[in-house]
Amino acid sequence: MAAAAAGASGLMAPALAACSSGSGGAAPGSQGVLMGGDALVLITLENCLLPDDKLRFTPSMSSGLDIDTETGLRVVGCELIQAAGILLRLPQVAMATGQVLFQRFFYTKSFVKHSMEHVSMACVHLASKIEEAPRRIRDVINVFHRLRHLREKKKPVPLVLDQEYVNLKNQIIKAERRVLKELGFCVHVKHPHKVGLA
Repeated sequence: MAAAAAGASGLMAPALAACSSGSGGAAPGSQGVLMGGDALVLITLENCLLPDDKLRFTPSMSSGLDIDTETGLRVVGCELIQAAGILLRLPQVAMATGQVLFQRFFYTKSFVKHSMEHVSMACVHLASKIEEAPRRIRDVINVFHRLRHLREKKKPVPLVLDQEYVNLKNQIIKAERRVLKELGFCVHVKHPHKVGLA
């Protein structure tokens, strides 16, 4: 349990603190992630929010990015994930999961050091697998390629499968691994939609 807590990112510290090793695992009916009979991470709507200090001073700000630019990048990233999800015919819950993963990642890492577009692609690919609607990484790349042409008001051109494509694919796979590592492999997202509709 201590090793899992040490390897987790700062975002998950309140969740890990809620699951003590002396508790003997999750109580019946809890929403914890179980591994070997012990609840490693307990995610509830009460502890899924970031503390004020993490919201006020993000890694991007410490890299010199101003708040307006960072907010704009967050909005564009989430819009890209939503648009890509629609073109990939993903369920809405998969798009929302991708957006949450994207936001969580950039509260631990800086936009200056990590490509917003690569992380967006990685989050779409990862969310499609999490929500059991997997899409090929090639399809994700094609959709983002199309979205880039539409955004730049260019005529859509088919993607050429050359060395540049292979490099991009490898960068997305690395970005997906980086997202998983930074989130401590805790990719469970408890969406508020059911609560909001009730």
